[in-house]
Amino acid sequence: MGQGTSQNKWSPGMEGVRVTVVKAEDGTPVTTPIDLTNKKPTNVQAHFGKASKVSYNRGSSLSPSGSTYEFINPAQALPKIISSQSLGAASIEEIKRYFTDEQVLRSIAGLTGMDFDTMVAGEYKLLIEPVGYYTFQGIFIATTATEAALYDEQLGGQLRSKMVSFYYKNLPLSIFLETPDLGYPAWNGSKTSPASNADIKSSLGIGIVRFNEITTPPEVSAYDYEYWTDTEVITAVEVRGGQSDPDNPVSVTFHVQGSTYTVDQVCYPDGDSQLAWIRWTTPKEPQTMTITVQVHGGGHVNNGTIHVNIVDLNENPPPDPNADDRNDGFTRPAVPKKEETTSANWGVWRPWWQEYWVWHSGDDDDDGYWCDHGWWEFDYDRYSASLTADMSVVPDEKAPTANGKTMKSGYGINETIRTHVSTTQSSAVTPAQNAVTYFPEFQYQGFWRLLDRMSSGYDMRHEFQENRYSTYKRRTHFTPIWYPNGDYTPYTWLIDCWTPTGMLSMNLNDSITIDGNLWSDWHIAPQNPN
Repeated sequence: MGQGTSQNKWSPGMEGVRVTVVKAEDGTPVTTPIDLTNKKPTNVQAHFGKASKVSYNRGSSLSPSGSTYEFINPAQALPKIISSQSLGAASIEEIKRYFTDEQVLRSIAGLTGMDFDTMVAGEYKLLIEPVGYYTFQGIFIATTATEAALYDEQLGGQLRSKMVSFYYKNLPLSIFLETPDLGYPAWNGSKTSPASNADIKSSLGIGIVRFNEITTPPEVSAYDYEYWTDTEVITAVEVRGGQSDPDNPVSVTFHVQGSTYTVDQVCYPDGDSQLAWIRWTTPKEPQTMTITVQVHGGGHVNNGTIHVNIVDLNENPPPDPNADDRNDGFTRPAVPKKEETTSANWGVWRPWWQEYWVWHSGDDDDDGYWCDHGWWEFDYDRYSASLTADMSVVPDEKAPTANGKTMKSGYGINETIRTHVSTTQSSAVTPAQNAVTYFPEFQYQGFWRLLDRMSSGYDMRHEFQENRYSTYKRRTHFTPIWYPNGDYTPYTWLIDCWTPTGMLSMNLNDSITIDGNLWSDWHIAPQNPN
């Protein structure tokens, strides 16, 4: 460390940590991250703002910040974070002790704007990430380990080629989990070899401080994937081990319900990995199934047996509301928010031959010859996908007294979801195929409507299925006659836009206004005897 040219170097001790307060239940950040360091890196020329590993893993893009880099020198100096030959090894135990010291925690609470007692009561955790200050291509930069991995992918592997020991070993391996938490695994890989970008993004450069012991065991799922019936999906595995190139290629075979899918020419450089995936359609009936994966060549996969649960979403439509229904104790629920990921990034290693011609001298009977002693180099081709959508709820045209988005309770509503998927690799991305709508009268649980696909492709449109209780077979949902005046807000989870790195999804909602009920549209009077 500290070696290399003046254009690409890291000096031991140029380090810090990024601290974010997150929700204990799901890791959602609740404070703006802060960077702590014992140094004064006022000369940082490039950085990517203040985003946490959780934010990047949930789809935040990496983009340069135009603002001055902000840092804080803590009153109680940080322990050594990043190991080096000149300053010696850092200690995970010392880092743990520092971030569980009460005075340090009180300081962090004040710096992040959190009340100390609230922060340590058990509903929050601290996310800790190592930060490195270094020179790359002559520019002084500040990044976390996760940002360095994302930046290297943007640059096609240039960081790895210039300073592999710092970027891929010392920085990401300075802090890692020994116990799984917030969906991040304990690191059981090498503590001395350079890690891959994929491992850094998923598992390294992260520490988590818990403020009370776990009293409830985590829920364990027996399935690796849960898919819906009759849906086009992407199933992916990570391939690693040795180097795979056109001279020594790796192929991956997936066995799915009697069908075989083979992915050829899965190439990657030594010390890195590559996703291999298939695109297939799930059965029309719910079931469980097992996908087996075989690797041919020198590599291996992270999961050779994939357990899949196929679920039918179309099993819980709401019952027919009755005219004499009542719900005197009803209170409007908050609109829920399920998991949402609206963008994804991945890449494919592309090998190319670096020629290196060497002259071999001959003897008296031979004039000699040129021989190519070249090798395989790799470029990283980056791909992406993003999902956008909008939701519109309007009174059904059979509601005779509706006016704009205002109607009486007891009549029906129509819903339209319009989606758009953008991608730079269409073969690896599916449309947003399913939309599930939940309703406030059921507290957004228990009953739902699976919407029909009204078009195909990346601009797919979804609407309610025909309602079997509708006299005219309308694509409608009937509001309960007892629903109180005010906003009526259906909530929709748009799902099943599959990419090699997982599913894109969105939370959507729209409202109409309830004013009165349908009984006021009826008038009963005695018959005129004349």
